[in-house]
Amino acid sequence: MTRKIPYRMCVGCRIHRAKRELIRVVRTPEGTLLLDPTGKKAGRGAYICPQRECFQKALKNRALERALGVDVSPDLQREIEETLIKMGVD
Repeated sequence: MTRKIPYRMCVGCRIHRAKRELIRVVRTPEGTLLLDPTGKKAGRGAYICPQRECFQKALKNRALERALGVDVSPDLQREIEETLIKMGVD
């Protein structure tokens, strides 16, 4: 029996992909924003493709902020970009 693969939609390009292929940004119950590499932290999550253009589109359209219900700080924006660079993404 094969396991069902969970799919999520990227807030930047709005394409559905396997959950493991995306980067999760989570708003914790305390209201802070974090990157969630495990995908298991408690809180409201939004997913982004590991591509710089999807991230830029999500920022431009304020899609991350709408999905999470809070403003995305410049520090978190920088942290996400650094993570994308570390992953070797274009």
